[in-house]
Amino acid sequence: MTRKKKSRKPGAAAPTENVTRNRTQSDVDARLRKKEKKRKGLKAGARHSEGSAKKQQTQGQKKDPRLGSKKPIPLIVAPKAKPGTAAAKKERRLSAEQELAQLENDTQLNVLLDRLENGENLGAGLQNYVDEKLDRIEQLMNQLGLLEEEEPEEVIVASAKPSKAKTDDDLLAQFSDLDMDDFKE
Repeated sequence: MTRKKKSRKPGAAAPTENVTRNRTQSDVDARLRKKEKKRKGLKAGARHSEGSAKKQQTQGQKKDPRLGSKKPIPLIVAPKAKPGTAAAKKERRLSAEQELAQLENDTQLNVLLDRLENGENLGAGLQNYVDEKLDRIEQLMNQLGLLEEEEPEEVIVASAKPSKAKTDDDLLAQFSDLDMDDFKE
């Protein structure tokens, strides 16, 4: 027994006639085009299916967690030197000597020093670089005991005779008599 759809229309209880349609090929093609037009875009769930494919690939190549690390482990641990011991001081001294040798062999610094000796003026950045390197060389040489202390230069005294009370005219005359080249180095 076939199922019939209930309807509230009068006369719906009467049996309906079965209508058979003769569909042409163009009608069938048109229906298929309309059906495909409704389905635009990607398939549903496409973003999830790609992720699962990647997971399956990685699962096949998954490493065995029991293998562990291949990093070699030292069997004998050498004791570290304490900062106050003589060995640590020797290491620092060696590093200071190495740093001093490195600074003395610095080609850029040597080129800049040659330019200064020739009387060229360096830019502020290059001058700061030269000053920093020369200060560091001086510190290292002082630390290693290689720096010879310079004797303090004698200060030239303009007037050797002490004066008690001078007037403004005497001070002005003394100032105009001074030779400024005596104070230049």
